Amino acid sequence: MTDVEVTPGSQAALRRANQQRVVDALSSGGTLTQAELARGTGLSPASVSNIVRNLRAAGTVSVRETSSNGRRARAVTLIRPPGAVVALDFTLDRLTAALGDSQGSVLARESIAYDTGAEPERAVRRAVWLVETLLTRLRVDHATIAAATASVPGPVDLGTGEIGAITCMPRWAGFRPAQALSARLRVPVQAENDANLCALAEMRGGAAAGCEHLIYVHISEGVGAGIVVNGRLFRGAGGTAGEIGHIGLDERGQVCRCGNRGCLETVLGSPYLLGMLPQQGEQTPANVSQLVAAAEEGDPGCRRVVAEAGAALGRGLGVLANTFNPELVVLGGELMEAGEALLEPVRRSLELGTLGSALSQMGIVRGDLGDDAALRGALLLAAAAAAET
Repeated sequence: MTDVEVTPGSQAALRRANQQRVVDALSSGGTLTQAELARGTGLSPASVSNIVRNLRAAGTVSVRETSSNGRRARAVTLIRPPGAVVALDFTLDRLTAALGDSQGSVLARESIAYDTGAEPERAVRRAVWLVETLLTRLRVDHATIAAATASVPGPVDLGTGEIGAITCMPRWAGFRPAQALSARLRVPVQAENDANLCALAEMRGGAAAGCEHLIYVHISEGVGAGIVVNGRLFRGAGGTAGEIGHIGLDERGQVCRCGNRGCLETVLGSPYLLGMLPQQGEQTPANVSQLVAAAEEGDPGCRRVVAEAGAALGRGLGVLANTFNPELVVLGGELMEAGEALLEPVRRSLELGTLGSALSQMGIVRGDLGDDAALRGALLLAAAAAAET
């Protein structure tokens, strides 16, 4: 988390103070018209109207048409604590910004195609522009934003906020996205690994709702896991817990980007999967979705790649099952579109390498939230941070 101070006497501080006066009036007085709010707070009707509009856009108040003394009026009701939050999802080829309410629910989003991995500083500037575009479209005052979270595809050092060296965006290694974003957004920002955020989102409102011991496995360019123990994210001593893509499976296998041989990622990460396919000109699948589609249509090479990926995933999950004894494993990523062609070899491999007692208590499901999981987890984390301030 990066702390940002608001200069006393600044316009932002004044707007936040006026907003709090309106919230306090609603908290103590219940439903009030905008005219009553103006009289009770001493603010001008125009100021109250702007504040109510911002609070409504942030999901803090509801507004309905009514009448007072025979005149049309707008009744305002406080429905949740104030403080909108922002989430930013950095993937290799896309940037997404979302606005959420104080409980972490999605209110609106903006998304653009972008080569995020090329230059982290430029990606941060583009992300800030995307947030500002979103707020402008919704006519939300920037002073309403209480906190933000950035989702990144790599480990985040718990002490420094730096992205670890083993990431699918190599130019981000050593970069501190939370610090850079906070300086430009002027709100507290934290950065978190995407798989951790997916685990949080699925636990709060997805396939793992109600679970306290779970593992979310995110399969994309790389392979990572979000581990939840006793209902809390387990990040390890420095933030690298869950880097399961670098579990060694074959010491004579392909060299991984981490420098070791035969890592799980070398048979599950999308570049490796596609690299295994025999070249057939224009018929060769260009992405994982096309690979899965070809496997479903009976292409023998694609079916073999999917089956071997499933068997390797099962071996990796067996290590996690024996170590953490989760009640549920949630799988996410494009490869999950393969369905039983992937899951059947996963289950076979698990049966061979997992303690029977651990396997009998563990379910395996596909995530409910799809590509939205990391973004929704980021909003939940930002909402939690805002509540603590």
